[in-house]
Amino acid sequence: MKFDTDYIEKLAEIIAQNGLTEVSLEDGNQAITIRKELYTGAIQVAAPQPIAAPQSTPQAAVPVATKTEVKKGQPVTSPMVGTFYKAPSPDAKPFVEIGQTVSKGDVVCIVEAMKLMNEIESEVSGKVVEICVEDGQPVEFGQVLMYIE
Repeated sequence: MKFDTDYIEKLAEIIAQNGLTEVSLEDGNQAITIRKELYTGAIQVAAPQPIAAPQSTPQAAVPVATKTEVKKGQPVTSPMVGTFYKAPSPDAKPFVEIGQTVSKGDVVCIVEAMKLMNEIESEVSGKVVEICVEDGQPVEFGQVLMYIE
């Protein structure tokens, strides 16, 4: 495929209409980059460049530092994306604190998702050894909230 001027102009229009800052395309042995300058609004087109074939040069082995992980216990993870709360209300006492013993089924925190307060229960009995998230902090699905040993 050869990049003709009509094709390049259409790409520039797509950048302008969609608020993009850059588009890069690659086709076999040709590549083109179209970039919008943020300050001037001007669109620049880099000349199509032939792509060099990848060279198979042996890479020197890079030593990898091994990190010894200390087992912290059983992780309690977030079952959803939301906001972490360690207490039922801002002026209430936290559900759990570091060093506190919990039983299986005890509520250990809340994850708010779409205005719903979801109580997170411990799946194991033990002592809370670490709380990994700050109150009011957003959390992702599967993110470790705390460890219970």
